[in-house]
Amino acid sequence: MVFAGIDVGSLSAEAVLVRNGTILAYSILPTGANSRGAAERALEEALNKAGLDRDDVAATVATGYGRINVPFATRRITEISCHARGVAHIFPDARTIIDIGGQDSKVIRVGPAGKVLDFAMNDKCAAGTGRFLEVMARALEVELAELGKLALKAGQAANISSMCTVFAESEVVSLIAQGVPRDQIARGLCNAIAERIANLLHRVGLDRQLVMTGGVAKNAGVVKAIEDKLGERLFIPPEPQITGALGAALLAEGAAVANI
Repeated sequence: MVFAGIDVGSLSAEAVLVRNGTILAYSILPTGANSRGAAERALEEALNKAGLDRDDVAATVATGYGRINVPFATRRITEISCHARGVAHIFPDARTIIDIGGQDSKVIRVGPAGKVLDFAMNDKCAAGTGRFLEVMARALEVELAELGKLALKAGQAANISSMCTVFAESEVVSLIAQGVPRDQIARGLCNAIAERIANLLHRVGLDRQLVMTGGVAKNAGVVKAIEDKLGERLFIPPEPQITGALGAALLAEGAAVANI
């Protein structure tokens, strides 16, 4: 049997198909203004990649902030539980998860098999998230994908005093006007995110192995800044954006097996 997980976030929607705990296919698409439509498209793309039809899917678990807008879901489970389950599948020894998505960041402490022990979440504003980095990249006039690489080139970091997206953007514009090199500003932004994550970690505790997920895990500058701040190595999944959808699919499969 095939099981699907759908993770509808603020910026992207992911779908993962699994059979016997193995990923058959996945997709990552922009959410846009229609989260329901994004979920539908993500599932269809994953099914096409796997050469499957809707009728082949035995059950679907939806997660993410837009999970209520997935009408074809069999169940809906919070992203905290789904991320923990997905990470545990890839890194069985994981005990702390840092997840930075489009509009929120969270730290999850887990036990064996991905059991959630505690978590802390920043979901009140876009500070330190993917959206924050998008705005800063635009202010620096660089591609988002290049921001992390730019930060790694800097010999020192500019001081970014505000994590509010609006104020930080103004601060970046001011630093550019003062002639501060863009690479130093980029590194300062990455360091500011690392500081924010460290504060979340202080609330839940840090146990090794430490795993980072979410789209921002693809930003080498942020990853390096967090590692330097914590003095710890971060383990990154092969595709860090799909761990929530993967966990959802695995929970769908687990529930079905338990009912057999």
